[in-house]
Amino acid sequence: MILETRNLTKIYRVGKEEIPALRGVNFTLEAGDFVVINGPSGSGKTTFLNLIACIDKPTSGEVYIDGQPTSQLSEGQLAELRKRKIGLVFQTFNLIPVLSAYENVEYPLILLGVSRKERYQRTMALLEEVGLKDLANRRPDELSGGQRQRVAIARALVTNPKLVLADEPTANLDSETGKQVMSIMRRLNEEHHVAFLVVTHDPMVTQYAQRTVKIRDGQLFDGGRTNGA
Repeated sequence: MILETRNLTKIYRVGKEEIPALRGVNFTLEAGDFVVINGPSGSGKTTFLNLIACIDKPTSGEVYIDGQPTSQLSEGQLAELRKRKIGLVFQTFNLIPVLSAYENVEYPLILLGVSRKERYQRTMALLEEVGLKDLANRRPDELSGGQRQRVAIARALVTNPKLVLADEPTANLDSETGKQVMSIMRRLNEEHHVAFLVVTHDPMVTQYAQRTVKIRDGQLFDGGRTNGA
């Protein structure tokens, strides 16, 4: 089991008012899964992703990453867990603008203390897998939106994580580019046997899922297994 949540609850307090964002969510994700959580804005999907990524902490309940409970980990331990076991893909790409595509993908390996030779091999291999080997020296502002998202996907996978979390990965892309990006993610999921969890409001994305889950008012409704793309 790569990911498990048990009775996960998140309540935001605004003045004296309590706003429940997640309501006792139970969820599991196995190695190699490709799961899409689909729901409208305000349904709780980004809150759920932030809790799984250990960026935020639940009001109650527990998140297990690769069997490890996370609620009692220190900030330093959580940062180390994210570096080694979780890859993140954002709708706004979150690339470092002054770095080249190569340097953006390489950066997580520097943080892990990987040798220069291995960094080069792993970075170039991932850039080739996402079709950007020839654009390795270009900065983000010299790349299209789809190319920037592919750099972000390569960066998420370069550390060989157990889990990749993608938050609205097609939101800033046109429909055709979005399909290309999702096809790449699905292929990398199969080739690397790494679990992907994608949250989105885009119904097109669900056609790439092995399993679909609906989220509404902070609760999950499992849609079951599909044939995927």
